[in-house]
Amino acid sequence: MSADPFSDILKFTKAESLVTGGFSAGGAWAVRFPAPEKIKFFAVVKGCCWVRIEGEREPVLFQTGDVGLLTAKRSFVLASALDLAPVDAMSVFSGAGKTSAHLGSGDDFAHIGGHILLDSTSGQLLADVLPPWIHVPSSSPQAAAFRWLLDQLVEERSTALPGGQLASAHLAQLLFIQILRAHLRTPGQAPAGWLRGLADERIAPALRLMHGAPARAWQLEQLAKACAMSRTTFAFHFRTITGVAPLTYLAQWRMRLAERALRESTQSIGLIGQSVGYASESAFTHAFKRARGQSPRAFRHAASKSDSVGS
Repeated sequence: MSADPFSDILKFTKAESLVTGGFSAGGAWAVRFPAPEKIKFFAVVKGCCWVRIEGEREPVLFQTGDVGLLTAKRSFVLASALDLAPVDAMSVFSGAGKTSAHLGSGDDFAHIGGHILLDSTSGQLLADVLPPWIHVPSSSPQAAAFRWLLDQLVEERSTALPGGQLASAHLAQLLFIQILRAHLRTPGQAPAGWLRGLADERIAPALRLMHGAPARAWQLEQLAKACAMSRTTFAFHFRTITGVAPLTYLAQWRMRLAERALRESTQSIGLIGQSVGYASESAFTHAFKRARGQSPRAFRHAASKSDSVGS
């Protein structure tokens, strides 16, 4: 494992970003998008528009370079003005393979959007710590990195260069990472959880140690020392920020790693247990059953059966 918890968890959840389409518009226009089944991102690459999200009290004006991430299953409206009746996006984008459209008259607005795909099981680890939606204004310090990414995405989609599809996917992945980084740097926005922990410089060293060597028998004293705190202060602060005690976090991360290995590898139960810090198969089996309600062998069998049904 690396000492980069953020990368670890993004890889663990199999987060994958895809650009799915966009539209241009001019004059008076408004379009309503249905509640997305997946995490949705969108950006204004030209002009400005109002964004009204179901459940939010106030609309938000998006300017050129603004980026939004919608994690909740809520419908939303993009419009040139708030008093316009929106058309249904399904009718705008109807047609086999249609991913772009034009609304209104003129060409003073352009939008690009996509989805974030997460593993059906492990993806919840990321989904649970994100707010219903994130808005990163182009005027914010964190948005500087977005401008180049958005320009490149537009260029890749408007030209037929070799490798354009793969380039767009990588650019979209970088955009998602930058959105999360911007969210981490916004004070007071993240709820208690691992994501908030990564944004807290006081406990981030302990998270890096645990992710760097999850099988090591970490002691509270060692983790507290890495964070330059007393045991009591460190334990209190870690729980306040992440919602769990430090060694509980370590145990939970070990179980998640074990689940992935049980699903994706053919290693023996004993070797998987050793890889996440358990000296014997029996000790690992006992800990796994206590945490997950079933033995590692039963979990592997159920996961294999589920994968074969879904394929």
